[in-house]
Amino acid sequence: MAVLIADAMEKMIALSQGNLHDVEHFMKVHAFAEMIGALEGLDAGMQQTLELAAIVHDIACPLCRKKYGNTDGKKQELESPPLVEAFFDGLPVSQETVRRVSWLTAHHHTYTGVDGPDHRILLEADYLVNAGENGYSEQAVRAALEHIFETASGKRLLRSLYLSGERGSCPESSSCASNVI
Repeated sequence: MAVLIADAMEKMIALSQGNLHDVEHFMKVHAFAEMIGALEGLDAGMQQTLELAAIVHDIACPLCRKKYGNTDGKKQELESPPLVEAFFDGLPVSQETVRRVSWLTAHHHTYTGVDGPDHRILLEADYLVNAGENGYSEQAVRAALEHIFETASGKRLLRSLYLSGERGSCPESSSCASNVI
């Protein structure tokens, strides 16, 4: 799996055509998705699908910038499926996985009707990164904590990163240090 993930990252970096913001964004989303998926105990197949979706979730951004002049989330969702399918052509990924990654990418700004842990974690990972990049208010973060975040590890990360007075607490079985300031 590690080689496939690395190959997908390298391909996505090349597609980004030197746009460091886009590269840094998907790398951070991937890191959070990988971490949350592991902490939530996803099986290997779903973990791989989640990580691939995290890498390509904003694949439509360059097209949307050219076509619409912005990267509106709903436009990204609309434009992404054919781009995702073309991206995975030539990579050793099953059609079933490509379909799921395409669906996840086409719903990574859709917070209703969440379909599965991979979808939930992708939403959470993208929000964690967007909150920092866009300077979301404490009120917005609290609303996300209440209405978007459902995984225990995602909630801990959100609290640790953005709600300084509510540091996430680690489960006793974990070695994390989120309570240390």
